[in-house]
Amino acid sequence: MANHNDLGKKGEQLAAEFLISKGYKIIARNFRFQKAEVDIIARKNNVLAIIEVKTRSTSNFGDPQEFVKARQIQHLVKAVDHFVSEHQLEVDVRFDIIAIIKNSKQTKIEHLENAFLYFE
Repeated sequence: MANHNDLGKKGEQLAAEFLISKGYKIIARNFRFQKAEVDIIARKNNVLAIIEVKTRSTSNFGDPQEFVKARQIQHLVKAVDHFVSEHQLEVDVRFDIIAIIKNSKQTKIEHLENAFLYFE
């Protein structure tokens, strides 16, 4: 597996552990629908948090959250609509980004709730 794939998988694991420590229950990981892959679907109370995890080894080229693109958001929204319908869930849905900088010197995790509001 390429180094960037290893880093991405480590980031997703860190994000899941972070969410669990904050009281979330992980419902699904790497849920796929059509062209989308949802990294983490987590629930806390009556909120279904759709988590896009972005992991980088450095912020030299921009913060990790800056790498979420409008087309990706469109695909994620369709996937989540399908997931909620398929499981007949009555919940509020929120789209979050967990941005992680991880290298040998640091691990920094930032949870951006309702992150996609900033892309509209």
